[in-house]
Amino acid sequence: MKKFALLSLLVGAVFSLVVGCGSQKTGADANKLIIGIDDKFAPMGFRDEKNELVGFDIDYARAAGEKMGKQVEFQPIDWGSKESELNSGRIDLIWNGYTITDERKEKVLFTKPYLQNAQVVVTLANSDMKKLADLNGKVVGLQKMSSAADALNASEWKDQIKTITEFPDNVLALSDLKIGRIDAVVIDQVVADYYMTKDQGTFKFLEESLSPEEYGVGVKKGNEALLNELQKALDAMNQDGSAAKISEKWFGENRVLK
Repeated sequence: MKKFALLSLLVGAVFSLVVGCGSQKTGADANKLIIGIDDKFAPMGFRDEKNELVGFDIDYARAAGEKMGKQVEFQPIDWGSKESELNSGRIDLIWNGYTITDERKEKVLFTKPYLQNAQVVVTLANSDMKKLADLNGKVVGLQKMSSAADALNASEWKDQIKTITEFPDNVLALSDLKIGRIDAVVIDQVVADYYMTKDQGTFKFLEESLSPEEYGVGVKKGNEALLNELQKALDAMNQDGSAAKISEKWFGENRVLK
């Protein structure tokens, strides 16, 4: 019996050690933040001509990491699996144009909103489409598991659309729009603005948008300590003007919410 009891204690101690190591960071890892991103989501986070990660959220996250005294590491992920990546512990934050929704609030913790956005519909500049009603009978593309899908599913126009085609990212959706494989793309306005500036004369907005929304940073449920630490850093960046400078660099004006 004594041997059995001792063995049980040893097994329990090992199990506790394994669980403890998996639930919290120690040593050098405690000073590192792994941030999950979609690296094709310009101008929030994307790769430039040198294949380096750039964008508003990239700069914003790095600046917040400095305020927190932490090293920031960006991890490109499948955007459709972002919450699973967070809850498994493979990443610490979801930070790349991550729209705050009631459904997502059930899965993750959110910082306060830091940027306003809207879901809009983009089509070719020479298209006869002008309003959302013109989506009737059309083929519409959007990014898989994105807030664009949520906005379209909640709209009165969904059942009038001929086909909804899902893409891994917005770049592929816009490429298919350009060559005529689809008729329109539902997309974040900040992303559409960027590509319309880069490719002037190719695309246009429909006159109506689908829904307004706000971006926030996603933190694993139960990790209120990290959430509070991050929010404190973001608030400090608003106060000292560093958030405004990053916004002006990418948008030409201060769009950061206070």
